[in-house]
Amino acid sequence: MSVQFGKCNFDGKPVDPHDLEEARPVLAPYGPDGEGYICKENVGILYRAFHTTSEARREIQPHVSTSGAVITWDGRLDNRRALIERLRGKVSEALTDLEIVSAAYDRWGTETFRQLIGDWALSLWNPKDGSLMLAKDFVGTRHLYYTIEQDHVTWCSILDPLVQFSQHPLKLQEEYVAGWLSFFPAAHLTPYVGIHAVPPSSFVCLAQGMRKITQYWDFDPSKSICYRTDGEYEEHFRHAFSESVRRRLRADSPVLAELSGGMDSSSIVCMADAIASGDSGVIQRLDTVSYYTDSEPNWDERPFFSKVEAKRGRTGSHIEVRAEDAFRIDFDMTGLAATPSSGSCLSAASQSFNRLLQVNHYRSLLSGIGGDEFTGGIASPLPELANLLVELHLRRLARQLKLWALEKRKPWLNLIAAVVAKFFYSGSGSNRQRLVHWLNTEFARRNRHAIDGYVTTWNIFGPRPSVQDHRTTLCALQRQLAADSLPSNPPFEKRYPYLDRDFLEFICAIPPDQLIRPGQRRSLMRRALAGYVPSEVLSRKRKGHVARSPVVGLSRNYSSVSFLCREMRSARIGFIDEVSTSALLLKARQGFVLPMIPFMRTLAVEWWLRNLESFGIVQLERSEEWDSFRVFAQQDRRCS
Repeated sequence: MSVQFGKCNFDGKPVDPHDLEEARPVLAPYGPDGEGYICKENVGILYRAFHTTSEARREIQPHVSTSGAVITWDGRLDNRRALIERLRGKVSEALTDLEIVSAAYDRWGTETFRQLIGDWALSLWNPKDGSLMLAKDFVGTRHLYYTIEQDHVTWCSILDPLVQFSQHPLKLQEEYVAGWLSFFPAAHLTPYVGIHAVPPSSFVCLAQGMRKITQYWDFDPSKSICYRTDGEYEEHFRHAFSESVRRRLRADSPVLAELSGGMDSSSIVCMADAIASGDSGVIQRLDTVSYYTDSEPNWDERPFFSKVEAKRGRTGSHIEVRAEDAFRIDFDMTGLAATPSSGSCLSAASQSFNRLLQVNHYRSLLSGIGGDEFTGGIASPLPELANLLVELHLRRLARQLKLWALEKRKPWLNLIAAVVAKFFYSGSGSNRQRLVHWLNTEFARRNRHAIDGYVTTWNIFGPRPSVQDHRTTLCALQRQLAADSLPSNPPFEKRYPYLDRDFLEFICAIPPDQLIRPGQRRSLMRRALAGYVPSEVLSRKRKGHVARSPVVGLSRNYSSVSFLCREMRSARIGFIDEVSTSALLLKARQGFVLPMIPFMRTLAVEWWLRNLESFGIVQLERSEEWDSFRVFAQQDRRCS
């Protein structure tokens, strides 16, 4: 996952090379494989490479296309062969992903972005019309930020240079903070007013006095796949899923896969083994990493990931997660934290994971994120019932209502009422606001939509409700990926087989009753992967949630937590209510159950605000309390 930094002066003034020199040490840890540099007239670009494929090692960036456009590309192009065939004679198999993208842009212009399947982000400077184009893949696996000030624009793959070298104090984007405290912020937001993120599935065109954001891709609501038999759906699922996994096995070093023992990660590993057995040259080696704990009675994954290891005939790496790691208030006191998700000190499990990456030279990690959400892990009949309702298939609707009522043990009137509510009730004033009850009342009112998770109603005159539901799910995952921090010590690239565009278009186009059926959660996935994944894994119930460890961790870190909750900056600027937060902490000490994840995020925001204050990034009221906390936390960490 390479990184880039660039600056463009729309007024024609030359870019100061010093601006690029300032950013160089910040970008260097993310790109250890060399540097590309251009500083000519009113444009300057700095590129740091991190190679994960053999083709990427032959790229020279920034790249100048035959039309004169300057392109900087960070990505993996999954549909190389399809684009080569469409470009007929213009490119060959020997070219890099970047060169294929460059040739495609010279031919199709901005229509190219829709044709690119894979994980990618790019910047494109067109000297002919003086415009800058910034674009990202459909799900936002790559980060790309930009800020516009007067007659110039600065962009980067990471926030740090845009924050650290800002020419004036930054203002906080409170909608971002509200989203972070509840679910995740909108994908186009950053924590700072004036610094923007390129939205997924979109490109941003910037020029003198102009900024235009265009969405280039969305689910096609007219696409529908209807087969005669279940077997045809199962065959298509296996093909789409295997192709998604195959694409993410393209690497010039060993690939590491998370293996939790659940269906998502287990299916990825087993499918990768099936692919490798048929094509030994597809991958150097696939290893697995699994986590376990002996302190959590309802979380013992070893029987399940051991079944997968036995099937593949290889034991992976096992990392213990200790109870005290489940709730940590242990932060790096020396570096700038650009977001609330960055800056925390690594747990023992995270340190073991990083050592594993370094020792074995892993550069790519396969993750099961998205599987539960898109393959029927959440057994809701509402999209299927809503489809039948709006399409007036009343006889089938009555039959499915009866079956689901028996399964859910609810009157069928309750189910139909829940379906109707999805068209009229957006979730405002939901239980989520009551759950995070320590927020400042006015702050919560202003940012109600973000706190509720950007819940929307279904449009009865829009696409099929199941398509609208998939869009909502994708939006939630886009927000989750956007809030993630880019790893740098060591750097590695996360790959998500369940977030492959072709795979998701297939899932969106099939009838909802293929994914889930009464009494058959993940029906299609279980049927399609029978024989590939151990039956013990396919037939297991949903994994148990960890409940005890965070409470134990909070108890062990109570002194640091209580210290951080004094003179809270987040209360002073109106994000939270300090009295409610203190009362919540007291209840936790007395053994009461509290909403642990939003409370941990509240503490992360508090530390982040103090970190920004100490670096002079934002102007908050100064206090000696922060300096005392830094010393206290360092001593507390050394003692523990």
